[in-house]
Amino acid sequence: MRYGLLGLSALAVTSFATGVVAQSKPLPPASSDVMPPVELTIRMEGDKPVCAPAELKLPANTNVELHIVSQAAEPVTITAPGQFENANVLHADGDLVHVASEKGYLVKQNGKGVLRIRTLKAGQETYACTSNRNQKAPFEGKLVLTDPAG
Repeated sequence: MRYGLLGLSALAVTSFATGVVAQSKPLPPASSDVMPPVELTIRMEGDKPVCAPAELKLPANTNVELHIVSQAAEPVTITAPGQFENANVLHADGDLVHVASEKGYLVKQNGKGVLRIRTLKAGQETYACTSNRNQKAPFEGKLVLTDPAG
């Protein structure tokens, strides 16, 4: 009896999880089939992280492979409005942890990782790099999404 209830519970959870996944909207086709690799580096200046490039230029509505390399001796969170929501993240690998709010990724101290994302529509947003120790003084850069050449 106990195993029957356990099996029934597992079936209910699996059915619920499948229903949730089925409800998420698939991404529209990318504007380009090219997946350009882009490197983002993080270093510390005093107790404040600095990300480079300060102006991060990416093609809009395109799958991008973001190589993140941190030289910071503490964890740093990278955020950009809407960009790191689950629907736009294709794959994350390495020393990266998706923050619970879906607003960014935590890069472990001296960490490296690859983040494959679908970029948002063309436009400009502020992106930020914030250390856990100094959250009131984030580095702010510019995320520029341009229509892909093609």
